[in-house]
Amino acid sequence: MRQLPSSRSCYVCGRENPVSLRMTFYLQDNGEVTADVVVPEAYAGYPGMVHGGNIVAMMDEAAGRAVTGEETNLFEVTSQLTVRYRQPVPTNQPLRVIGRLLKKRGKFSKAAGEIRNQAGELLAEAEAHFVELSKDFTEGEDPEILGWKVYDDD
Repeated sequence: MRQLPSSRSCYVCGRENPVSLRMTFYLQDNGEVTADVVVPEAYAGYPGMVHGGNIVAMMDEAAGRAVTGEETNLFEVTSQLTVRYRQPVPTNQPLRVIGRLLKKRGKFSKAAGEIRNQAGELLAEAEAHFVELSKDFTEGEDPEILGWKVYDDD
């Protein structure tokens, strides 16, 4: 298991964003990416239930992390995402978010994301397509200076 970089400003993992979920992602030995999180009530849609947009954001991030894996300087964007909500995702309870690479061909990738409760029940799942950003976007940039690095667990 290896901790993956986070950013300063990301809504899902940003360390300096005051509204970030501040999730920390880990690359597992089997290639999956995982993050454990307890989503506060401030991110609810209905009382006690995580808002659907937050559910999507967490699965999109996990799926994207599964695409990049150990390539910490590879950046991609989501081009399509399909979501299936299976059960309400509760606030204030431990959740596991999982990302899994399904296919990679050149600059294009497909990955899955899911959210499970502490009992392992599937609450939501997504399938996402990603496109690698042009090297012009990242060439010559030091990701760590931009805030993309492994932060100490808080």
